[in-house]
Amino acid sequence: MQILLPPGWPRPKGYSNGVSVRGRMIFVAGMVGWDAQAQFQTDDIAEQVRQALQNIVEVLHEGGARPEHIVRMTWYVTDKKEYVAAYPAIGKAFRELIGSFNAVMTAVEVSGLIEDRAKVEIEVTAVVPD
Repeated sequence: MQILLPPGWPRPKGYSNGVSVRGRMIFVAGMVGWDAQAQFQTDDIAEQVRQALQNIVEVLHEGGARPEHIVRMTWYVTDKKEYVAAYPAIGKAFRELIGSFNAVMTAVEVSGLIEDRAKVEIEVTAVVPD
């Protein structure tokens, strides 16, 4: 993976402005914070993020990929203030499940998600190197 950082731009924290990769692509649908039986165990946003990330890791594994192959993430959150307030716990879960991160990332506040109890939905693109 080549990180794309134009000259003079500050390095973003926790993501990259752009990446260049080659390999086999894996697309992971939006994962919400429910378990393997499609049941929510919590309404805490940080715990829902942890579960959504765990779900992503499991789907990647099924495709022969690992978290370090993630090149793009899009996060949809239902409450920006709640999301920002949970940064420390979200960051801890992220480091434990995904590790260091250089992929591009977008986070968007939305008025709601299809699953009523979902507070976050995360979709991923991964590229397994040739």
